[in-house]
Amino acid sequence: MTGSSADLENFGHLIEALSPWLDQVVIIGGWAHRLYRLHPSAQELDYPPLTTIDADVAVPIGLKATGQSIHERLTATGFQAEFLGHHKPPATHYRLIDQTGGFYAEFLTPLVGSLDSRRGKQSATKRIAGVTSQRLRHVDFLLAAPWRVDLSASESFHFAEGKAVLIANPVSFLAQKLLVYPKRNRSERAKDILYIHDTLETFGARIADLRTEWSHRIRPGIHSRSLRIIERAPETLFAAMSDPVRQASRIAQPRTVTPEAVRELCAFGLSRIFSPAD
Repeated sequence: MTGSSADLENFGHLIEALSPWLDQVVIIGGWAHRLYRLHPSAQELDYPPLTTIDADVAVPIGLKATGQSIHERLTATGFQAEFLGHHKPPATHYRLIDQTGGFYAEFLTPLVGSLDSRRGKQSATKRIAGVTSQRLRHVDFLLAAPWRVDLSASESFHFAEGKAVLIANPVSFLAQKLLVYPKRNRSERAKDILYIHDTLETFGARIADLRTEWSHRIRPGIHSRSLRIIERAPETLFAAMSDPVRQASRIAQPRTVTPEAVRELCAFGLSRIFSPAD
Protein backbone atom coordinates (compact mmCIF):
# COMPACT_ATOMS: atom_id res chain seq x y z
CA MET A 1 0.00 0.00 0.00
CA THR A 2 1.34 3.43 -0.95
CA GLY A 3 2.16 5.79 1.89
CA SER A 4 4.90 6.65 4.34
CA SER A 5 5.77 4.02 6.91
CA ALA A 6 4.99 6.56 9.66
CA ASP A 7 1.46 7.13 8.28
CA LEU A 8 0.75 3.43 8.13
CA GLU A 9 2.20 2.77 11.55
CA ASN A 10 0.11 5.58 13.10
CA PHE A 11 -3.04 4.24 11.47
CA GLY A 12 -2.09 0.76 12.64
CA HIS A 13 -2.10 2.00 16.25
CA LEU A 14 -5.70 3.16 15.78
CA ILE A 15 -6.79 -0.16 14.27
CA GLU A 16 -5.09 -2.01 17.11
CA ALA A 17 -7.03 0.08 19.63
CA LEU A 18 -10.30 -0.59 17.80
CA SER A 19 -9.70 -4.33 17.44
CA PRO A 20 -12.67 -5.45 19.59
CA TRP A 21 -15.07 -3.39 17.42
CA LEU A 22 -13.66 -3.86 13.91
CA ASP A 23 -16.80 -5.76 12.91
CA GLN A 24 -18.98 -2.75 13.86
CA VAL A 25 -17.11 0.52 13.27
CA VAL A 26 -16.46 1.74 9.71
CA ILE A 27 -13.47 3.71 8.45
CA ILE A 28 -14.77 6.63 6.37
CA GLY A 29 -13.30 9.81 4.86
CA GLY A 30 -9.76 10.07 3.57
CA TRP A 31 -8.49 6.82 5.04
CA ALA A 32 -11.37 4.86 3.49
CA HIS A 33 -10.39 6.39 0.14
CA ARG A 34 -6.80 5.37 0.75
CA LEU A 35 -7.73 1.81 1.72
CA TYR A 36 -9.78 1.35 -1.45
CA ARG A 37 -6.47 0.58 -3.17
CA LEU A 38 -6.31 -2.68 -1.15
CA HIS A 39 -9.73 -3.95 -2.24
CA PRO A 40 -9.76 -6.78 -4.80
CA SER A 41 -12.03 -4.70 -7.08
CA ALA A 42 -9.53 -1.82 -7.25
CA GLN A 43 -7.34 -1.38 -10.28
CA GLU A 44 -3.72 -0.39 -9.99
CA LEU A 45 -3.04 3.31 -10.51
CA ASP A 46 0.28 4.99 -11.22
CA TYR A 47 -0.14 7.76 -8.65
CA PRO A 48 -0.42 7.69 -4.85
CA PRO A 49 -3.78 8.17 -3.11
CA LEU A 50 -4.70 11.43 -1.43
CA THR A 51 -3.55 11.50 2.17
CA THR A 52 -4.82 13.07 5.36
CA ILE A 53 -3.44 13.33 8.89
CA ASP A 54 -6.75 12.42 10.52
CA ALA A 55 -8.81 9.23 10.48
CA ASP A 56 -12.61 9.41 10.58
CA VAL A 57 -14.38 6.47 12.21
CA ALA A 58 -18.15 6.00 11.90
CA VAL A 59 -19.71 4.51 15.02
CA PRO A 60 -23.21 3.00 15.19
CA ILE A 61 -25.46 4.69 17.74
CA GLY A 62 -26.08 1.40 19.53
CA LEU A 63 -22.45 0.31 19.81
CA LYS A 64 -21.77 -1.24 23.20
CA ALA A 65 -18.45 -1.73 24.92
CA THR A 66 -17.88 -4.90 26.89
CA GLY A 67 -14.81 -4.92 29.05
CA GLN A 68 -12.62 -1.95 28.17
CA SER A 69 -14.24 1.07 26.52
CA ILE A 70 -12.94 2.51 23.25
CA HIS A 71 -11.58 5.45 25.26
CA GLU A 72 -9.62 3.10 27.52
CA ARG A 73 -8.25 1.17 24.54
CA LEU A 74 -7.18 4.39 22.82
CA THR A 75 -5.42 5.64 25.94
CA ALA A 76 -3.62 2.33 26.38
CA THR A 77 -2.46 2.48 22.75
CA GLY A 78 -0.94 5.96 23.07
CA PHE A 79 -3.80 8.33 22.20
CA GLN A 80 -4.75 11.42 24.19
CA ALA A 81 -8.12 13.18 24.11
CA GLU A 82 -8.16 16.84 23.01
CA PHE A 83 -11.40 18.66 23.84
CA LEU A 84 -12.73 21.25 21.39
CA GLY A 85 -15.63 23.69 21.39
CA HIS A 86 -18.47 24.24 23.85
CA HIS A 87 -20.67 21.19 23.29
CA LYS A 88 -21.53 18.81 26.12
CA PRO A 89 -19.81 16.42 25.85
CA PRO A 90 -17.16 18.50 24.05
CA ALA A 91 -16.08 17.59 20.53
CA THR A 92 -12.97 15.47 20.83
CA HIS A 93 -9.93 14.58 18.76
CA TYR A 94 -7.95 11.56 19.88
CA ARG A 95 -4.37 12.45 19.03
CA LEU A 96 -1.54 9.95 18.92
CA ILE A 97 1.17 11.24 21.22
CA ASP A 98 4.93 10.61 20.91
CA GLN A 99 4.84 10.73 17.11
CA THR A 100 5.38 13.24 14.34
CA GLY A 101 2.84 14.29 11.75
CA GLY A 102 -0.07 15.16 14.03
CA PHE A 103 -2.12 12.00 13.40
CA TYR A 104 -5.48 11.93 15.21
CA ALA A 105 -8.80 10.09 15.09
CA GLU A 106 -12.29 11.55 15.15
CA PHE A 107 -15.47 9.58 15.74
CA LEU A 108 -18.73 10.31 13.92
CA THR A 109 -22.23 8.95 14.43
CA PRO A 110 -25.53 9.48 12.59
CA LEU A 111 -27.65 12.50 13.40
CA VAL A 112 -31.20 11.23 13.85
CA GLY A 113 -33.87 13.92 13.81
CA SER A 114 -32.99 17.58 14.27
CA LEU A 115 -30.48 19.33 16.49
CA ASP A 116 -33.30 21.77 17.30
CA SER A 117 -36.14 19.94 18.98
CA ARG A 118 -39.17 21.05 20.96
CA ARG A 119 -37.41 20.07 24.15
CA GLY A 120 -34.49 22.34 23.39
CA LYS A 121 -31.35 22.14 21.37
CA GLN A 122 -29.92 18.65 21.22
CA SER A 123 -26.20 18.16 21.60
CA ALA A 124 -24.13 17.95 18.44
CA THR A 125 -22.06 15.26 20.15
CA LYS A 126 -22.82 11.96 21.82
CA ARG A 127 -20.79 9.69 24.07
CA ILE A 128 -20.67 6.16 22.71
CA ALA A 129 -18.61 3.36 24.25
CA GLY A 130 -16.54 5.90 26.16
CA VAL A 131 -15.62 8.20 23.25
CA THR A 132 -17.23 11.47 22.19
CA SER A 133 -18.68 11.15 18.72
CA GLN A 134 -19.82 14.06 16.55
CA ARG A 135 -23.38 13.68 15.26
CA LEU A 136 -23.63 14.38 11.53
CA ARG A 137 -26.08 13.88 8.72
CA HIS A 138 -25.50 11.13 6.15
CA VAL A 139 -23.24 9.07 8.42
CA ASP A 140 -26.06 6.51 8.56
CA PHE A 141 -25.57 5.37 4.99
CA LEU A 142 -21.78 5.51 5.32
CA LEU A 143 -22.37 2.77 7.90
CA ALA A 144 -24.63 0.86 5.49
CA ALA A 145 -23.30 -2.02 3.39
CA PRO A 146 -19.60 -1.39 4.14
CA TRP A 147 -16.85 -3.20 2.27
CA ARG A 148 -14.07 -5.13 3.97
CA VAL A 149 -10.35 -4.96 3.34
CA ASP A 150 -7.61 -7.05 4.86
CA LEU A 151 -4.64 -5.20 6.30
CA SER A 152 -1.55 -7.34 6.13
CA ALA A 153 0.87 -7.52 9.02
CA SER A 154 3.60 -6.92 6.42
CA GLU A 155 2.19 -3.58 5.22
CA SER A 156 4.07 -1.49 7.84
CA PHE A 157 1.03 -1.41 10.12
CA HIS A 158 3.12 -3.24 12.76
CA PHE A 159 0.42 -5.79 13.61
CA ALA A 160 1.33 -9.11 15.12
CA GLU A 161 -1.12 -10.55 12.58
CA GLY A 162 -3.37 -9.17 9.82
CA LYS A 163 -6.59 -7.29 10.54
CA ALA A 164 -9.87 -7.11 8.64
CA VAL A 165 -11.47 -3.65 8.72
CA LEU A 166 -14.73 -2.25 7.41
CA ILE A 167 -14.54 0.75 5.07
CA ALA A 168 -17.29 2.93 3.64
CA ASN A 169 -18.88 1.47 0.54
CA PRO A 170 -17.35 3.55 -2.30
CA VAL A 171 -20.85 4.27 -3.61
CA SER A 172 -21.80 5.71 -0.21
CA PHE A 173 -18.53 7.62 -0.18
CA LEU A 174 -19.32 9.22 -3.54
CA ALA A 175 -22.95 9.95 -2.63
CA GLN A 176 -21.96 11.61 0.64
CA LYS A 177 -19.49 13.86 -1.17
CA LEU A 178 -22.30 14.98 -3.49
CA LEU A 179 -24.71 15.65 -0.62
CA VAL A 180 -22.33 17.78 1.47
CA TYR A 181 -20.88 19.65 -1.54
CA PRO A 182 -23.10 22.77 -1.19
CA LYS A 183 -21.92 23.30 2.40
CA ARG A 184 -18.22 22.99 1.66
CA ASN A 185 -15.88 25.95 1.18
CA ARG A 186 -13.94 26.52 -2.05
CA SER A 187 -10.82 24.52 -1.16
CA GLU A 188 -12.88 21.69 0.33
CA ARG A 189 -14.96 21.47 -2.84
CA ALA A 190 -11.85 21.11 -4.98
CA LYS A 191 -10.45 18.34 -2.81
CA ASP A 192 -13.81 16.54 -2.74
CA ILE A 193 -13.95 16.65 -6.54
CA LEU A 194 -10.50 15.09 -6.66
CA TYR A 195 -11.63 12.41 -4.20
CA ILE A 196 -14.58 11.68 -6.51
CA HIS A 197 -12.36 11.60 -9.60
CA ASP A 198 -9.78 9.30 -8.00
CA THR A 199 -12.39 6.94 -6.53
CA LEU A 200 -13.97 6.57 -9.96
CA GLU A 201 -10.54 5.81 -11.44
CA THR A 202 -9.81 3.29 -8.68
CA PHE A 203 -12.91 1.29 -9.58
CA GLY A 204 -13.06 2.31 -13.24
CA ALA A 205 -13.14 -1.27 -14.45
CA ARG A 206 -16.01 -2.12 -12.09
CA ILE A 207 -18.42 0.76 -12.66
CA ALA A 208 -21.22 -1.70 -13.45
CA ASP A 209 -20.65 -3.34 -10.06
CA LEU A 210 -20.87 0.05 -8.36
CA ARG A 211 -24.16 0.65 -10.17
CA THR A 212 -25.45 -2.62 -8.73
CA GLU A 213 -24.25 -1.62 -5.25
CA TRP A 214 -26.19 1.62 -5.62
CA SER A 215 -29.38 0.06 -6.93
CA HIS A 216 -29.62 -2.84 -4.51
CA ARG A 217 -27.78 -1.89 -1.33
CA ILE A 218 -27.57 1.90 -0.92
CA ARG A 219 -30.36 3.63 -2.85
CA PRO A 220 -33.31 1.95 -1.03
CA GLY A 221 -32.30 3.55 2.29
CA ILE A 222 -31.91 7.14 1.06
CA HIS A 223 -34.51 9.87 1.60
CA SER A 224 -36.19 11.10 -1.58
CA ARG A 225 -34.80 14.63 -1.19
CA SER A 226 -31.23 13.35 -0.91
CA LEU A 227 -31.88 10.98 -3.77
CA ARG A 228 -32.77 13.84 -6.11
CA ILE A 229 -29.56 15.69 -5.22
CA ILE A 230 -27.42 12.62 -5.89
CA GLU A 231 -29.09 11.63 -9.16
CA ARG A 232 -28.93 15.16 -10.54
CA ALA A 233 -25.31 15.78 -9.47
CA PRO A 234 -23.63 14.69 -12.73
CA GLU A 235 -25.61 17.42 -14.49
CA THR A 236 -25.68 20.10 -11.79
CA LEU A 237 -21.99 19.83 -10.82
CA PHE A 238 -20.19 18.55 -13.89
CA ALA A 239 -22.12 19.52 -17.02
CA ALA A 240 -19.96 22.64 -17.37
CA MET A 241 -16.48 23.68 -16.29
CA SER A 242 -16.22 25.31 -12.85
CA ASP A 243 -13.57 26.90 -10.64
CA PRO A 244 -13.59 23.96 -8.16
CA VAL A 245 -12.92 21.55 -11.04
CA ARG A 246 -10.00 23.72 -12.22
CA GLN A 247 -8.64 23.82 -8.68
CA ALA A 248 -9.01 20.04 -8.35
CA SER A 249 -6.82 19.69 -11.44
CA ARG A 250 -4.19 21.94 -9.91
CA ILE A 251 -4.00 20.11 -6.57
CA ALA A 252 -3.65 16.76 -8.36
CA GLN A 253 0.02 17.58 -9.02
CA PRO A 254 2.63 16.19 -9.53
CA ARG A 255 0.52 14.07 -11.88
CA THR A 256 -0.90 15.84 -14.89
CA VAL A 257 -4.67 15.80 -15.32
CA THR A 258 -6.47 18.55 -17.19
CA PRO A 259 -9.58 20.26 -15.78
CA GLU A 260 -11.61 18.91 -18.71
CA ALA A 261 -10.42 15.37 -17.99
CA VAL A 262 -11.52 15.75 -14.35
CA ARG A 263 -14.91 17.11 -15.36
CA GLU A 264 -15.54 14.48 -18.03
CA LEU A 265 -14.62 11.53 -15.82
CA CYS A 266 -16.74 12.77 -12.92
CA ALA A 267 -19.74 13.46 -15.15
CA PHE A 268 -19.47 10.12 -16.95
CA GLY A 269 -18.71 7.92 -13.92
CA LEU A 270 -21.33 9.46 -11.65
CA SER A 271 -24.00 9.27 -14.34
CA ARG A 272 -23.20 5.58 -14.90
CA ILE A 273 -23.62 4.87 -11.18
CA PHE A 274 -26.40 7.21 -10.08
CA SER A 275 -28.62 7.91 -13.08
CA PRO A 276 -32.29 7.06 -12.34
CA ALA A 277 -33.44 3.63 -13.42
CA ASP A 278 -35.23 3.51 -16.76
